[in-house]
Amino acid sequence: MTKFNRTLVTTALPYANGPVHIGHLAGVYVPADIYVRYLRMKGEDVLLIGGSDEHGVPITIKAKKEGITPQDVVDKYHNIIKDSFKKFGISFDVYSRTSSKVHHETATEFFKTLYDKGEFTEKTSEQFYDADAKQFLADRYITGTCPHCKYEKAYGDQCESCGTTLNATDLIDARSAITGNKPELKETKHWYLPLDKYEPFLKEWILEEHKEWKPNVYGQCKSWLDNGLHPRAVTRDLNWGVPVPIEGADGKVLYVWFDAPIGYISATKELTPDWEKYWKAKDTKMVHFIGKDNIVFHCIIFPAMLKAEGSYILPDNVPSNEFLNLEGDKISTSRNWAVWLHEYLEEFPEKQDVLRYVLTANAPETKDNDFTWKDFQARNNNELVAIFGNFVNRALVLTHKYFGGIVPQAGELTDFDKETLAQIPVIKAEIEKNLDTYHFREGLKVAMSLARLGNKYLADTEPWKVIKTDEARVKTILNISLQISANLSTLMEPFLPFTAEKLRGFLNIDRIEWADVTADALDAGHQINKPELLFEKIEDATIQAQVDKLEATKVANELENRVVTPVKENISFDDFMKMDIRVGTIIDAEKVAKTKKLLKITVDTGVDTRIVVSGIAEHYKPEEIIGKQVSLLMNLEPRKLKGIESQGMILMAEDADGKLAFVSPDKAVTAGSEIR
Repeated sequence: MTKFNRTLVTTALPYANGPVHIGHLAGVYVPADIYVRYLRMKGEDVLLIGGSDEHGVPITIKAKKEGITPQDVVDKYHNIIKDSFKKFGISFDVYSRTSSKVHHETATEFFKTLYDKGEFTEKTSEQFYDADAKQFLADRYITGTCPHCKYEKAYGDQCESCGTTLNATDLIDARSAITGNKPELKETKHWYLPLDKYEPFLKEWILEEHKEWKPNVYGQCKSWLDNGLHPRAVTRDLNWGVPVPIEGADGKVLYVWFDAPIGYISATKELTPDWEKYWKAKDTKMVHFIGKDNIVFHCIIFPAMLKAEGSYILPDNVPSNEFLNLEGDKISTSRNWAVWLHEYLEEFPEKQDVLRYVLTANAPETKDNDFTWKDFQARNNNELVAIFGNFVNRALVLTHKYFGGIVPQAGELTDFDKETLAQIPVIKAEIEKNLDTYHFREGLKVAMSLARLGNKYLADTEPWKVIKTDEARVKTILNISLQISANLSTLMEPFLPFTAEKLRGFLNIDRIEWADVTADALDAGHQINKPELLFEKIEDATIQAQVDKLEATKVANELENRVVTPVKENISFDDFMKMDIRVGTIIDAEKVAKTKKLLKITVDTGVDTRIVVSGIAEHYKPEEIIGKQVSLLMNLEPRKLKGIESQGMILMAEDADGKLAFVSPDKAVTAGSEIR
């Protein structure tokens, strides 16, 4: 087994066309941060590399939609993303961006190296072209019906409904996302990386040498390799990105899948002049943290690129997670169905660790999982508050109450004391085992077991009762409880860094390094500070506000995507003229007894005064509509509703969400005026 002297950790580069949401955090950034913090606490040489992916079609689409430049888009969202990560505690050593000068130079050099070595093949093919927009259409500029699930808004590279990878030519009724026109096929030349050339190498490297990879990663790679690899274009026709640095490539840029992972290299270059030892030394361990939609790029395509270049190491592991859903529905940036990190930080101040805890405890490590606000509240109140926070608070409060905040000297230990203390190194070893193998959810569960152990220890020993008869025994009980608290400040730090720092403040200690986690972490006689609550309960009203916010999003999406009722069959002019529609003025209104929807409305029609029963009580209060001018169908055959004869129909407009509105003249007219 290779002995590694340093670790390079990379995280998927988020597109700088929108903020970061909880799906990104659960899939990539929280597990990566846990892993890196753990290695740092062990004193290892480790770098956490991140950055924004600022090229590609989603950026240009966003720019066109907002009427600004692609650079404006990436500047805005790069800063939002970077600031959110910092406030959330994702401890990047560098967070760069692919629009930087260093990245353009690095990506250009990488392409040129492969080009000069003859690694690319040139190929002319037919691609969709929008004649009106005068440009070739990248995959995301093409929409149509998915041939598999019939979803009508599939993209040219993927269907977001069923998740199937597509080619633009697979789409049924393909349309340009720019003009809405049906695109034409036109010849264009591009350069391709012959992945099939590296298939034998990849099969041996992945399927034989990396059987320890997570089943979801290994399985997806095996599926691709079993189906056979094909050349993949590394350039595309676009005016935003890294220009293709060879003659005859005007108007072409590096394909974002080729350009983006090189961003890990350029970011490391920005960080340190010793970047090569992290990318080229055989004793460096490289780990890619990504979501499952990026498995193929990081396990097959990027390794093939690195192998073709020849001087770089390959990843040792790619611990990809599955997807996190939100309240039973797939997280979607385009539908605004997400919990956005920057908004969470504003709405839940100083609760970074609550979200970190929930996302880790519910991490989609082996299958897609669901985030719900009720579960968020329950885990905070029932676990963080009731177990972790409760234990620490009781241990520290009792120490102040009985011994003035001085760590008491432990006396003779009982068997129960010894069994409790003996669990500390066992729990530490179990956490290490899980973090070393990328099982972060289980690692957190084990770390929480130390807080559970402390809680149970205090509950079983009952120092608040024993103090009446045996002060010496209480000294031992609280000494042990404080030792557990001190070790929690270290063993919990990779998962809950803000809480760990807060707890150290309560205990009045510096960080206890990972190697120094022992049963004697605190010296007797040490003065601790007066504690506050580590966590606070989250009330129902706070959670309901978030649920309501999502419900409003759902309604807005339904309105935006509503299908307008088709036009009915034509009628003759004579048929229309049979309808007598006039303007009337409401002079009285009252609710119909024992009904929810009905109002009894008295209308001055200019011809007479008549009663109309209308189902608008859920939309208008009676007193609100008196004096309102409305459109009234006068010659509708009368009918009885709840015993009241209704003489006509008030015309209403119904929105997609079911809301009703009067059809009224835009200025006052004489009652009885005909509508023609």
